[in-house]
Amino acid sequence: MRERVPLPADVRFHPTALRGHDVFLYRRVADQRRALLAVGVRMAGEEPRFDAAGRAGDWWFGHMAYGYKDRLEALTSRCADGFNWPLTSWFVPRWVFEWNADGVSLHVHAEDRAEGLAFAETLLACPDAMAASRRIAWEPSTSNAEHLRHAAAMLSHIQLGDIYEVNYCIAHEAIDGAFDPFTAFGALLARTDAPFAGFYRMGHRFALCCSPERFIAFDGLHMRSEPMKGTRPRGADAEQDIRLRDELANDPKERSENVMALDVMRNDFSRVSVPGTVRVPELFGVRTHPRVHQLVSVVEAQRAPVFTPFDAVKAAFPPASMTGAPKIRAMQLIDAHEGRARGLYSGTMGFFAPDGTADLNVVIRTLLCDSATGMLSIPTGSALTSKCDPAAEWEECLVKFTSIADVL
Repeated sequence: MRERVPLPADVRFHPTALRGHDVFLYRRVADQRRALLAVGVRMAGEEPRFDAAGRAGDWWFGHMAYGYKDRLEALTSRCADGFNWPLTSWFVPRWVFEWNADGVSLHVHAEDRAEGLAFAETLLACPDAMAASRRIAWEPSTSNAEHLRHAAAMLSHIQLGDIYEVNYCIAHEAIDGAFDPFTAFGALLARTDAPFAGFYRMGHRFALCCSPERFIAFDGLHMRSEPMKGTRPRGADAEQDIRLRDELANDPKERSENVMALDVMRNDFSRVSVPGTVRVPELFGVRTHPRVHQLVSVVEAQRAPVFTPFDAVKAAFPPASMTGAPKIRAMQLIDAHEGRARGLYSGTMGFFAPDGTADLNVVIRTLLCDSATGMLSIPTGSALTSKCDPAAEWEECLVKFTSIADVL
């Protein structure tokens, strides 16, 4: 059993304190005033473990990559992931640091307590460090012309009624052997204030995630998802900012994208929930972030006790906002037209806690890094519907890319 050790309030999260640790995952849950840092590995597996009551016996942290879809449905992946993320990986950490409204705590087994407290001293003494602004020679993996050609091909499927919506993604890539993921994530976290941020390392693979989107949160049997579709940049002044926000809230194209993702999520929840408990407490809400406005809806349900939380995650994976409708056909077209495997992008990272709570984000607004090769990638995407303008969708991808790249 773990013990909870209270720590001084001035123990804060410093990414640079994690140098030398090969496996860790930091996750922020801003609307709960909560953040968690898992360091080291006591146990690992492809799925977290739950007891008969559906609770995790210990803390589990990890991810599911987009390609995990191939295990859930009769799907294939044409391209290999250049970063080679495992399709799924979950670990029980040696140390769990938790920041919440009650203070700072270390959750630790007795045999790991001394080293955990020593690392807390490292966090206490570590100075703030953010990467200085530097130019990275980003190049798009897909040209504008290629994007328009593939978008037109997918729109023909929409016009024929084969699908109604599909999320089409590209990436911007670079090679930079001097890139420092630790100071870079410090800058990203400070400057984007991403509510569902994550900083993840598995050996030479890093994910610097500034996600504004929740995939699924659990609290006992209660499940909540917040599909996000629809984006506008922030305005140059207050008047323009309000205009862009209102434009997003009332745009028929953005609302149709959003409601289709919401309906897919409602259907996914219905497969693992108590009948009659799926509901939509918020429709077309606008969430404002430092660089963009986002259109978000909320769906909730009560998980049927026969299913574990991970069963519910698998029923809804990949996230509806990153696939399309109908979901399986949309994923087939994504694989046929996208030029890169998505890897961890469009997947999820998060945690399951022994108290029955859990939070998993959607891996978007993310910089992927391979420290062994210097390879960097920032994937972005947008939704194609019958009402969309492919040229505008290209611009939306660029807005999302610059919301990360410009911070660096």
